Amino acid sequence: MARKPGSMYRYVRGAPSTRREYMGGVPASRITQFVLGNKTDKFPVEVALYPLERCNIRHNALESARITVNRAMEKAAGPTNYRLRIRVYPHVVLRENKQATGAGADRVSQGMRAAYGKAVGTAAEVKPNQKIITIETTERFAESAKNALRKAGMKIPSPCKVNVGSAS
Repeated sequence: MARKPGSMYRYVRGAPSTRREYMGGVPASRITQFVLGNKTDKFPVEVALYPLERCNIRHNALESARITVNRAMEKAAGPTNYRLRIRVYPHVVLRENKQATGAGADRVSQGMRAAYGKAVGTAAEVKPNQKIITIETTERFAESAKNALRKAGMKIPSPCKVNVGSAS
């Protein structure tokens, strides 16, 4: 995993690299479950988390937001009174041109020669007002869902808003 701060990968720069078959050794995504809670029932209320800016959301930030929402909803509503969906998938491969540091690094490091970079992780590229996470629940737990998504928004690199609507 990259040791650099996540803010380095926040902004969308240039065309995304998505063709994994051409690059060797892309690390596996941390996020494994995209639908949690009660997967069969119909729920009348949908609460959604939207970013306000275009950005890349790294896979570990998505997983962190998923864990936060799921934990808050299980405590508030129990495991059967909600459905949580992660609506984005980390397709974009993030690369880093690793540099050697320390004594004698100038002899080891190649600088900008062939600086395409090595795959260090994945990210989901999102547009403004695109749904990132949705929770379907009953009216009784709508306020809990709103609070859970507010907490998850703090894990996302863009400022976020939470909207409450009816499930379709």
